[in-house]
Amino acid sequence: SYVYQMESLNSADSRRLFFKRAFGSEEVCYPHLEEVSNQILAKCGGLPLAIITLSSLLVDKHAKDEWNRVLTAIGSALANDPNAGNMTKILSLSYFDLSHHVRTCLLYLSVFPEDHRVDKQRLISRWVAEGFIHEEQGRSAYEVGKGYFNDLINKNLIQPVDVEYGQPKACRVHDIILDFITCKAAEENFVTLFDSVEHGQASDYRVRRLCVENRNSNKVTIPTSLILSHVRSLTVFGHCMKESLLTFPTLRVLDLGECWELENHHLANIGKLLHLKYLRLGQSRITELPRKIGELRYLETLDIRGTRIQELPPTIARLQRLAHLHVNHMIRFPDSVIGQMQSLEEVEDFGVFSYEQGKCLQEFSQLSKLRTLKVANGWSPDTTKRSHLEVIEGYLGTLLSSCNLRHLYFLDSYGGASLPAYRYPVSLESSCPTDTCILRKLHITYCYIDKVPSWMSLLENLRELNLYMFSMGSEDVAILGAIPSLLFLELRTFFGTNGRIVLAGFRSLKYFDLEIFCCGTLLEFEAGSMPNLEHLKLELRVHKMECLNGASDFGIHRLSTLNNVEISIYGDTDGVYDLYEDITVKCVASRLETAIEKLPNHPALSFLPGGLSPCLHFEKFIESQYNRRYGDPTWSIGGCEIEEEYGETSTS
Repeated sequence: SYVYQMESLNSADSRRLFFKRAFGSEEVCYPHLEEVSNQILAKCGGLPLAIITLSSLLVDKHAKDEWNRVLTAIGSALANDPNAGNMTKILSLSYFDLSHHVRTCLLYLSVFPEDHRVDKQRLISRWVAEGFIHEEQGRSAYEVGKGYFNDLINKNLIQPVDVEYGQPKACRVHDIILDFITCKAAEENFVTLFDSVEHGQASDYRVRRLCVENRNSNKVTIPTSLILSHVRSLTVFGHCMKESLLTFPTLRVLDLGECWELENHHLANIGKLLHLKYLRLGQSRITELPRKIGELRYLETLDIRGTRIQELPPTIARLQRLAHLHVNHMIRFPDSVIGQMQSLEEVEDFGVFSYEQGKCLQEFSQLSKLRTLKVANGWSPDTTKRSHLEVIEGYLGTLLSSCNLRHLYFLDSYGGASLPAYRYPVSLESSCPTDTCILRKLHITYCYIDKVPSWMSLLENLRELNLYMFSMGSEDVAILGAIPSLLFLELRTFFGTNGRIVLAGFRSLKYFDLEIFCCGTLLEFEAGSMPNLEHLKLELRVHKMECLNGASDFGIHRLSTLNNVEISIYGDTDGVYDLYEDITVKCVASRLETAIEKLPNHPALSFLPGGLSPCLHFEKFIESQYNRRYGDPTWSIGGCEIEEEYGETSTS
């Protein structure tokens, strides 16, 4: 039970933390602000949270009077006794500095328990359903909500979680901040909290938003004195409540995604919640949606990913305001229903497990408002037949031709975790999007592509790309490198054509992840390539130096803006190795460390164990896997043509 008393930051560390947040630099950038910044730091007394909170208020503010206003508002809050009470005053300053709409969104986070991972998608959809956010200047309410979410992160009022492609998938609220907003929410009768330990207030008043945390055997009992007929949102964590859904006739938000023991009969009256806009279910005992779901004419978000529902009822087509549909990839859709749901903006994860289900993909092209589509493929066609691969190409062509889609994911049913095992790579050359294509994110990991289609360099809005390529040649690099707005790129390939991958271009790229499955490819970054790259991740097969085909440090010394480098080695080890015991890895590490030491940002270098992998040269791979196994002497891949008698490869 010993509590370690942590010391405050010293003056130098306090300054570095303050200026790094306020200016993006560890030194004061504006001489006219030096005196007032010293005064603010003196009042923070070395408390990290106080420093971060106050410096966040001053980001992009360079006028001295703005800084003086913050200093005056602090007053003597930290002058004598920097304890929790004083911290509350600082948090109040940050809280009231928010706009009214963002402040309301922050208060709403008091619904979630301490240390809870709050999914961003779920949170913003709930904000929208509550009416906290509205469309503005041509942006949807959801897009505006993402801006609010980022504002709260930038002001350090919420902590980003699971950052991928530069965007957090979720957030957490610091305990101190959660205590603060929970008190505020209670004061304003904004949220009413009940748990199995403290049953909250039991006085006679109208509840607006009810959160029940019911995680142990002492089940929560809602006091009968509370007026529940005006509850706008209900969130349950743990055991089910005794109260019927009919108790809450004015619900806008119903979140039972983490409600244990939820069964079909609990949803019997769901069709009577006529004002419902957001519905989330997430328990495996739910096996069907009641047909009365079609009565929810105002429903905008339906999330049933954690259930065991096998098929949606035909009445789902009556949900003409439904914009966000999140389903388990095993769920089947009734025939011709998709094309009737004209308000859909986002669908995840539509499963394809048969040819018939695949034909339904054509219906998505009828949805003019659709912006995000994630397709999870579990169908295993006979990929030794080109006709079946033509079907896959047709699916992709249909989806890519939609000029409205911004985010398209064409994945396998395992989310991209397994490798496609197809004889023939798929061609995307004829799947050219329209001239008005606004595609921003494109992930195709269900199948390999034979080459990067020429039209891809014309995708001016594309920011995020993830592809599985059979091989990678200079033309592929040229096309990818010319995409003007590309920021995040992930590539998986067996080898470089003729044993080389030389990277050039990519003027906007910030994150690059490349995995090469076979040995024998030389990888090199040319001078001037990727001038803005910050994060590099390479996954390589290295058993001996010959596996790198003469590569030394891959030209990493030319990537002057790097901040982080990750290298995964797959080789003769089982995933656990010591840099000082594996001679080959030690040699590669030494060369990379030498190159990285010369870079101005001194990026962090980490070696990650990849696991056991056979040493297979790409030429042998082509011969053994695609010639001897299938016996096709005329098939050409990656610029290499296989001789009829399994002889040497020759470039075509």
